[in-house]
Amino acid sequence: MTQVSLSALVAGALSGKLVSFPTDTVPALAARPDCSELVFAAKRRPPEKPLILMAASPQSLWSFVKGTAAELEIWQQVAQQYWPGALTLVLPASAQVPEAMNPTDPTTIGLRIPDLSIAIAILSETGPLATTSANYSGEPPLQAMAEVEERFPQVLTLEGKELETLKLVKTGIPSTVAKWTGSNWEVLRQGGVRLEN
Repeated sequence: MTQVSLSALVAGALSGKLVSFPTDTVPALAARPDCSELVFAAKRRPPEKPLILMAASPQSLWSFVKGTAAELEIWQQVAQQYWPGALTLVLPASAQVPEAMNPTDPTTIGLRIPDLSIAIAILSETGPLATTSANYSGEPPLQAMAEVEERFPQVLTLEGKELETLKLVKTGIPSTVAKWTGSNWEVLRQGGVRLEN
C-alpha cells in the first residue's frame, strides 16, 4: 500500500509513476500521457479500449484536438455547459496526443474535466493525465480508494488524512461518453450526464 501526501502524489505522476485519486464519478487510475502503457498494463486493458485525457481546465485540453473553427466553437459550448462534470467528449485528436493513449485508433481522444476539488487540485499541478476507472478490465469500477489500494498496491494513492478533509461527493456512476461524428454527437455510453443534442 503506497499512501502519500498530495505533493508526493503529484511528484510521482510527474516523474512517470502510476497514481490513483478520487473523481466525481469513480476513482481514477492515471499516468502522464506518454506513460499510458503503465495504465494498460496495470488494468490488463486491451489496446482497443482507449484512455481519456483528464485535466483541471478546458483550456489545457484544446491543444490535444483538431477541428474547424466552427467545430471548436460547438465543442467549447458543450464543455462550458457540462464541465466540470461526468461527460467525456471523444474528439478528433491532434498530433499532440501520444499514440500510446489510443493504440488502435490514434485519430480520436476522449476528454473530461472532473467535478471534484481534489482531482482538480492534482490535475492543476500535473497537467492533463491519461486516465481510466481503477479496476481490472472487464470488472466493475472500484468505488472506494481502500479497494484501489488493495487491488493496485503498486499505485500511489492519497494518504487517509488527505482524504478525510475532503467532501467527496461522487456518484459512483461512470461518465457519459459522447463522440463527435462531424455533425453531431453520438452517445457511446450513457452515464451520469444526459447530453442534449
